Amino acid sequence: MTSLRSMMRLATRAGIVILSLLIIAAIASYMFQDRLIFQSIKLDSGHRFTFDQPFEEFFIPAPGGDTLNALWFNPAGPSRGLILYFHGNRGNLQRWGNYAVDLTANGYEVVMIDYRGYGKSTGKPTEASLYADAETVLQWALARGTFDKVIIYGRSLGAAVASRLATTHPPDLLVLETPFDELRSVIWPFFKPVTDLLPWRYEFSNKDHLKRVTSRKLIIHGTDDSIVPLSAALRLKPMLGPRDEFVIIPGGAHRNLRTFPAYHEKLAQFLQAP
Repeated sequence: MTSLRSMMRLATRAGIVILSLLIIAAIASYMFQDRLIFQSIKLDSGHRFTFDQPFEEFFIPAPGGDTLNALWFNPAGPSRGLILYFHGNRGNLQRWGNYAVDLTANGYEVVMIDYRGYGKSTGKPTEASLYADAETVLQWALARGTFDKVIIYGRSLGAAVASRLATTHPPDLLVLETPFDELRSVIWPFFKPVTDLLPWRYEFSNKDHLKRVTSRKLIIHGTDDSIVPLSAALRLKPMLGPRDEFVIIPGGAHRNLRTFPAYHEKLAQFLQAP
């Protein structure tokens, strides 16, 4: 009996310790949401970008007096249209600019921006500011010319930015790579019972946005994504229509979908469609 009581006391103490750690972790995640979500890397204003294809660099005035750094990539041949690309939550344009070749190879001009607080862009990132930055770059790009097609492309966190922009400015095509249904879905499951009790300042809800998007949609996700689980993306399937497609790449992870032929084949099918 004594041994049983001792074991029960030890189990109770262990439970209290685990619960305390969970609560501390949840509170810390709430207090440091901005750092966890917006993992920006700043660049010196004199940084010179280097890529394997031609590009132009621009600085776009943003609301509140901030400035957005933008890169414009051109295809080797005639332009099929314009792609606005919204990148993930980490890094800056020196990293993300390397992805433009996958899109220019299909004949599109590509515009990428660093959100406020990223790279050479000034200001501080928030959910509202990212949505405002998307609106700003769209209006700026459209003022520079006329395009046969306008496509909005979002990757990871940028998928929520892209889908939100598509609710107010329907593109010819909306492409979402490794999206989640809402930000809470990427929280490590071990912490979810506690973090669900705390308010979150950010939603980044693709599921809410896609309900209002009338454009054709392409979603691409991998089976082995450890950052955004495939299950989080699959919850977006009910928002797709008969013209849309959800592509699952076996073995694909969060950062390597472009290394799979299936990614390029499906991208070309949609981007080169009449």
